[in-house]
Amino acid sequence: MREDRYFIAGRAIAVSLVHGGPPAGFLSPTLFSCLVDGPELATPVLEDVADRELQEKIKRVIECKTFEDLLATTQPLEEYLANAGCLRPLRRLEDKNLLVDDILMFQVLHRVRGPFERFRDGLRTLGVLDKIKGHPESFRPLLCWSPTMLTADLVDSLFTINLKNNKALYLVIVHKLRVVMEHRSWGQFSPLPLAPIQFHQFFPQPSIEFLHQEQDTATPSKLPIANTCINCLKLPLHTSYRAFQENMDFALGNTHDKEDNSSYISGGGHL
Repeated sequence: MREDRYFIAGRAIAVSLVHGGPPAGFLSPTLFSCLVDGPELATPVLEDVADRELQEKIKRVIECKTFEDLLATTQPLEEYLANAGCLRPLRRLEDKNLLVDDILMFQVLHRVRGPFERFRDGLRTLGVLDKIKGHPESFRPLLCWSPTMLTADLVDSLFTINLKNNKALYLVIVHKLRVVMEHRSWGQFSPLPLAPIQFHQFFPQPSIEFLHQEQDTATPSKLPIANTCINCLKLPLHTSYRAFQENMDFALGNTHDKEDNSSYISGGGHL
């Protein structure tokens, strides 16, 4: 705030949009709603709370089943609630709903009202904020974050492919991987209902290698294997596209995040 960086960020985004540069692509739906309709009409949700420890405490309040549980859960929060102006007498279990709403409004909106207003002022540059308000559905996909689908083109840009030996066969396997991605749309003609794959920035640079027969095994693995320590995805050497597709389906279909049902390239062994 002292260096007015929120204003500078808003102005930078506005100028980039006007000149055809990259959009922001990282705003939350709640922040976008504040820009379009004003903070007074915004409805923050638990996911908007960036402080993970506080988010977990609020979640416990939401999950309280009895009035006694509610009193016990809010007791450690009393100092925070007093500072936030959210300390209210609790007389019944249903009071938790108003309490949670007050906490979210304070933590997500009121606490950062100053930075928000300067960010909004920056977006007024060249009339961009007025255009956002006038055409919110056109600007929403440009400004708001959404999970990125892992496509064949992204694999090309994301992974370094190790073609040290048997280059011709390796290129055939990589082509099979591209075909699986391009024609399935992650589950379109797979026997398993695969969820979208989400990915983040990786270090070191992800790589693709290929599975050969190991000395202590009779046959090489039929399933892809991931090593997250070095961000390496090892693909099986199937000559049959059908076998390759089925094993990729099986591997990805059995790698789900329990909280949001998304599949992630992860794990120290099989996908």
